Amino acid sequence: MSGHSQAGGGEEERFDYYDEHGVWLGTAPRSEVHARGLWHRSIHCWLARREGDRRLVLFQQRAPGKDTFPGSFDITAAGHLAAGETMRDAAREIEEELGAAIPFESLLSLGEARKESAGVAKGLAFLDREISGVYGYVYPGPLSSLTLQQDEVSGVYEAELEAMIALFDGRRQHARAAGFRLDNEGRAVDAEAEVKASDFVPRPASYYRDVFQALLHLL
Repeated sequence: MSGHSQAGGGEEERFDYYDEHGVWLGTAPRSEVHARGLWHRSIHCWLARREGDRRLVLFQQRAPGKDTFPGSFDITAAGHLAAGETMRDAAREIEEELGAAIPFESLLSLGEARKESAGVAKGLAFLDREISGVYGYVYPGPLSSLTLQQDEVSGVYEAELEAMIALFDGRRQHARAAGFRLDNEGRAVDAEAEVKASDFVPRPASYYRDVFQALLHLL
């Protein structure tokens, strides 16, 4: 799953990989999948929340030690599917990263997304080709009820959905977000941020806009 490069026994985690039509081809170590640009699967879970008349989307800030896009804002919780895993299995990533035990049956499918991105992580070139199941969930608790996995997530924020849609539509430059981050001792401290579209992990603007529109309908 996301961020876990080692499985039990010190062996590198393996992913199933697919052709561009989603047909299973085999399994390979995580590093090989990213080095060769093999299509693999992941789960994206976006949490949204109502507070009075406000309709909010929650998003995480990636930990500074992450090998790709450290410190960027990202999907509320996401993870790769290890070899043999299903979306149901991968949904455990939500509890691992955010401390929220959400039954897979409660997640609402928002469709599928594909991403191809290239870059360098720890000195090695990568080509990341992912087929992602995208899900939404209306979170009933306050933001402060979440517990973050420190080596994966450095903070969690929320912002008005309408403002975030306008941000990725190009109709505004900034959106105001509030939440909490972890300090050096791992304690939660209140935090605010003025976020820009470029502060998020690079994906097509249409991906973010379409997800936020779908979440608005859920609320």
